[in-house]
Amino acid sequence: MTRFGAKGDGVTDCTVAFARAVRACAHAGGGHVVVPGGRYLTGSIHLISNVDLHVTAGATIAFSQDPNAYLPAVFTRWEGTELYNYSPLIYAFEQHDIAVSGTGTLDGQADNAHWWPWKGNTEDGWEPGDPHQAAARARLFAMAEQGVPVAQRVFGDGDYLRPSFVQPYRCRNVLVAGVTIVNSPMWEIHPVLSRNVLVRDVTVATHGPNNDGCNPESSKDVVIRGCTFDTGDDCIAVKSGRNADGRRVNVPSERILVENCDFAAGHGGVTVGSEMSGGVREVYARDLRLSSPDLDTALRFKTNSVRGGFIHDVHARDITVGTVAQAVITIDFYYEEGPGHGFDPDVTGITAENLTVTDAGRALNLRGYPDNPVGAIHLTNVDFHHTAQPSIVENVSGLVLTDVYENGAPMEV
Repeated sequence: MTRFGAKGDGVTDCTVAFARAVRACAHAGGGHVVVPGGRYLTGSIHLISNVDLHVTAGATIAFSQDPNAYLPAVFTRWEGTELYNYSPLIYAFEQHDIAVSGTGTLDGQADNAHWWPWKGNTEDGWEPGDPHQAAARARLFAMAEQGVPVAQRVFGDGDYLRPSFVQPYRCRNVLVAGVTIVNSPMWEIHPVLSRNVLVRDVTVATHGPNNDGCNPESSKDVVIRGCTFDTGDDCIAVKSGRNADGRRVNVPSERILVENCDFAAGHGGVTVGSEMSGGVREVYARDLRLSSPDLDTALRFKTNSVRGGFIHDVHARDITVGTVAQAVITIDFYYEEGPGHGFDPDVTGITAENLTVTDAGRALNLRGYPDNPVGAIHLTNVDFHHTAQPSIVENVSGLVLTDVYENGAPMEV
């Protein structure tokens, strides 16, 4: 990087240097763009095929707090809806064989004075009279429901829709490995319509609003391995588009493997939804460790009759849960809009095996609709050592418990 004018002083704007280095690397046939020790201030970085952005030990890429550093707008997805918006901090569109690697740090520099107040919550720095995302968010969702072409959904300056951190869009053969991600504006690692994605040995530690750790969306053949998540929202959330726009694109997420990961704070550990209108199938989670009084749920499935879509064949095994504040397993058809909107979800084929829980608010929170119940759920060799409240099981047609214990006795629901 320093050969292209970058200075690791935390002050010099290295945006042009990053762009030149990525282009030169690609033109040379590909390789590593090496970020040496230091703190490098930059705007968005756009990766090109065959290029690895390699952040070495002692190096930090600090992303500008100026929203204009992420313009012009790019084609992206925001909460499951396609549009043109601020560029993600690290972005690639229709590229292949790309990587972000190393043991350095990616610092989004979001805080209660930058990016986070746009959510509109006082706990995130917003104050009455400050601008926030609500109007633009509503306008975007209305455009999607009305079928407005994506080319006309142009947002950016003055709309307050925060960008994702790392987003490969329509890419294949993607690696994110080793780095630590902090202070994200919004979702951290967000592969969209991508294939062959490996997220390995990454640490995510950021507690801002909507700070999901890793959200594969309408993506296939994704492995999340050896990572640590400590987040302000879902640690991992598998998605596939929102409502009418998700049904228009109609690409599911499938063949997702999560293994050997650690989870601390977050809304859910391994989550599916809520933006899952294109469907989700074949998710495998194994060898996981989850524990925090600030972790709400270990396995979370959230949907409603506006999202629709399906969740089929999600299998979890060999999982140790220390403390979770709410239910260990949640399947909730009443998330946000709830029933009565014409697109009932289809959820079936959920299994959990070899699951040990030390302390939880309750074991299960399973809520389907009377005319559209949750389908097959099978728990095997599960021990809920201590739960404070009884489970909620409503409108579930296929719950099977095999060797399941709660508070020292065979579980009954």
